[in-house]
Amino acid sequence: MKISALRWLAPVLWMGVIFWFSSREGDELNGWLPWFQQWFPGMSGFNWGHFVSYFILAAAFAYAFGGASLQWRTKTVIILLCLLYGISDEYHQSFVPGRSPDVQDLINDTLGAALAMLALTLPPVRNGWRRIFS
Repeated sequence: MKISALRWLAPVLWMGVIFWFSSREGDELNGWLPWFQQWFPGMSGFNWGHFVSYFILAAAFAYAFGGASLQWRTKTVIILLCLLYGISDEYHQSFVPGRSPDVQDLINDTLGAALAMLALTLPPVRNGWRRIFS
């Protein structure tokens, strides 16, 4: 199967979005938290921003690698790529005022990526993915 180079724009652009958010000072991001806590009050202890961002990044990598019918080896590589980008993201945050590296953020990043890959194993998700992106 030939994979188009254009498909790789999806993860590269999304990594740019993550980098942009990581470059924001802590005070700039605090405006998002009250909105989220208002809608999901029981979820205030979990960093959904990291989880969702890396869920999307893993899905973008899956798209780049060619679709929903990926082997487990490829899915593992995608999770590792997300983990490595998460490590670089946490390191980057150490240079941003009001931000600091956090192992829990890295765990949330990895959980988001892993859940995205797990979701692609579910037949309804996999079939929907094929219809949309094939």
